[in-house]
Amino acid sequence: MREYLLVLLIAAMATYLTSGLWRRIALRAGAVAKVRDRDVHAVPIPYFGGVAMLFGIAVAFLAAAQLPFLGRLEIVRHDSLVILAAGAVICLVGVVDDLLDLPAIVKFAGQVLAAGIVVVNGVRMYWIPLPNSIIALDTATSIMITVFFIVLCANAVNFVDGLDGLAAGVVAIGAGAFFLYTYLLAYEQDFVRATTASLVTVAVTGACLGFLPHNFFPARMFMGDSGALLLGLMLASSTISLTGQIDSSQLRSTEGGLVPAYLPIILPVAILALPLLDLLLAYVRRTMAGRWWFKPDKQHLHHRLLQLGHSQPWAVGVMYLWTALISFGVILVGLYWNRWTAIGMSVALVAVIAVTFGPARARARKRRTPEEVEARNG
Repeated sequence: MREYLLVLLIAAMATYLTSGLWRRIALRAGAVAKVRDRDVHAVPIPYFGGVAMLFGIAVAFLAAAQLPFLGRLEIVRHDSLVILAAGAVICLVGVVDDLLDLPAIVKFAGQVLAAGIVVVNGVRMYWIPLPNSIIALDTATSIMITVFFIVLCANAVNFVDGLDGLAAGVVAIGAGAFFLYTYLLAYEQDFVRATTASLVTVAVTGACLGFLPHNFFPARMFMGDSGALLLGLMLASSTISLTGQIDSSQLRSTEGGLVPAYLPIILPVAILALPLLDLLLAYVRRTMAGRWWFKPDKQHLHHRLLQLGHSQPWAVGVMYLWTALISFGVILVGLYWNRWTAIGMSVALVAVIAVTFGPARARARKRRTPEEVEARNG
């Protein structure tokens, strides 16, 4: 655990210290987020936060390769470097998009190229756990599912990147939850605790934490597509690498655990539940309106929270709470389910719902006339 904490700190410090440099470079290059109708910021904000995060993750990976615990396994070194190379490619695609506003098809091609780097080098989905069996994937199916999953996650994080600190915080919580799961799983099952999934998620958590001081409201810089696509690829790749290093059919049920064997597939969906839900709703909404799904609008989940009456920081905080509830809740259900866990999660769910819709109820009470209040009370 100490080496993982060191990796987290290295990623956080490297990202934090270089973010200011990349902010100045973005300003000189003209890579700034202009104010558009669908945006909530009032002045142009520089991009390139994703480049700082890539640098932080790269430094963390290189440091981990020199450590006696994390650097001793060839598969961890190989897979982490492969994922880093793919991350560099997709980050470059995002940088070009931040500068030139690439057509959607060109950006999609760049995402597929980055996913292809992961697949060609052996980091891909090998099997899918089902209730009573394991589906072993043939090569072609494995490649298609892996590429689809990486592109899906990259775009999901990109969709949720709409408020100051939102995407970085959501990913930090999700990646932290995934790291906790992989570490606890290795501990409970007596596996080797040095895994690519743990290394990637702890480095991503550190990079997001290092970037957040520059990105909290009011943000001094944005991660841009370079950061959102990078984080989505990293989360997806950590999931995929786990299926290559752990045979979920061999997992023993922990005390009270319900579905430990299926968490490698369920947990990534839970971590990205809000971004994936936002992506799905955007696809349905825009398709029903007769528009392409990638055409932007102002109806994302964070926009709706603002419409409910939340301020920007509170809307971001609500998204953080839902992400933490879903991702850590799934871990508790899978590994440590019991009556007290159920009670605690129920209380937390009620509290988060109250925080989410509280401003709307307060505004509704203020709009009532004295006659309506008297009729309601009497």
